[in-house]
Amino acid sequence: MTLQTLKRQQHALSIAERQIRILDDHEAIGVDSFEQRINAIGMMPLTPVSVDVFQINVGKMCNQVCKHCHVDAGPDRKEIMTRETMQQCLDALKISKATTVDLTGGAPEMNPDFRWFVEEISKLGKQIIVRCNLTIILANPKYHDLPAFFKKHKVNVVSSLPSFTARRTDAQRGDGVFEKSIKALQMLNEIGYGKEETGLKLDLVYNPSGAFLPDDQAVLKSEFERKLKENFNIVFNDLYAITNLPVSRFLDYLVNSSNYEAYMNELVNAFNPAAAAGVMCRSMISISWDGYLYDCDFNQMLEMKLKDGAPDHIKDFNLDRLMAREILINQHCFGCSAGAGSSCGGTTTN
Repeated sequence: MTLQTLKRQQHALSIAERQIRILDDHEAIGVDSFEQRINAIGMMPLTPVSVDVFQINVGKMCNQVCKHCHVDAGPDRKEIMTRETMQQCLDALKISKATTVDLTGGAPEMNPDFRWFVEEISKLGKQIIVRCNLTIILANPKYHDLPAFFKKHKVNVVSSLPSFTARRTDAQRGDGVFEKSIKALQMLNEIGYGKEETGLKLDLVYNPSGAFLPDDQAVLKSEFERKLKENFNIVFNDLYAITNLPVSRFLDYLVNSSNYEAYMNELVNAFNPAAAAGVMCRSMISISWDGYLYDCDFNQMLEMKLKDGAPDHIKDFNLDRLMAREILINQHCFGCSAGAGSSCGGTTTN
């Protein structure tokens, strides 16, 4: 049975305000607020240090419906970035100091202007990351040449693979996802991805299947390398261990399984000042499918738009005003500052 998006179910937690209401009530579960913790280490207000990365969500449409998805993406989501908004992103990139463009979804490849956008970003000389769910490559013949397209534009492919076993992967991401993911990884390997000598980066993303923090990233990478090589002759470059944040479907899971209080206590108790100093929102800007600006992808899904007079839309991009803003925070931010830290590029501390 295919999982439905929260929006399709007309679920209460499909509304960002109701998610925030749960997060705001930290006193009910007896934990500090994130503001209290960063104030105690002299980091309040939390402010940016740069805007090195444009993370752009080009649409919430996806061929998968994963249990942990903080975007609540799926086939029924019709929010798609237009070419006009993409052009506004390109115009902002030209006057920014950003070096990297990180394309996300949904499945970003399902946007009808995805390839045009990648080509135009490539002309600007920016590093391009595409968050690929792997199964999209096999979902339709029109996507079968994606590996070659990625290679042509030297795209850094970052792919979710929560386990090197079918049982755990399919439990989190849907029936048959593991088999298709393995085939897609082999296709990427065949044209040079994941091999050090080619310069074509293929990175994996691991996130836990339940209400617990990820294991040590280096240990996970070593285990995935061994198992994928032995069983499927697959190689990759890096593995990023990412903590599940209590947003959207994962928040729904935590509440329904009565794990919310325990999980939030675990995150708060694992607060690491060094990880807090390296949170990704300090060096990036997040752009939604309709062009609005946020401090990070999670704030975007909680509809926490920028504050302090910062431009709220990409068409009004202004680096000085963005650098002068205060970053909006809430309890979900403990997910990025727990243990070794968590960002879209994996752990933030050794």
